[in-house]
Amino acid sequence: MSPYILQFIIIYPIFLGVYCINDIDLPQTIIRMKKIDAIIRKSKFHEVRQALHDVNVYFFSYWDVTGVGHEKKEHLYRGVAYSSSDIQRRYLSIVVNDDFVEKTVHAILEAAKTGEVGDGKIFVTSVEDAYRIRTGESGNLTLK
Repeated sequence: MSPYILQFIIIYPIFLGVYCINDIDLPQTIIRMKKIDAIIRKSKFHEVRQALHDVNVYFFSYWDVTGVGHEKKEHLYRGVAYSSSDIQRRYLSIVVNDDFVEKTVHAILEAAKTGEVGDGKIFVTSVEDAYRIRTGESGNLTLK
């Protein structure tokens, strides 16, 4: 779908006459937003936050999560090693306009990478609409 608002004039020949349809109802704004969910090491959070600020992404939500993955941590307790697959991570949720997706993902990839198993994952999904509760604005206007 094109990001521009279009007006159509469709002409159908009907025997001797012409049938016209003007100004077909189209949405006033075409919303193109993506949600980026990233699960990263807690130790890399400050670097990722700074990298996001460097590409002008200032608002996002985050919280601490525990996951199970391929990485195995060993804990020592009284000289005995215990293996645990529960891994502490930080979960970031970011909604951006389409034109910020590549910059945002690249910033996270570069800042969060250690090259070892357990660096994390990034998921990108489409967002149909967004609303600002205070003003009732919708669409891309809510991201400013």
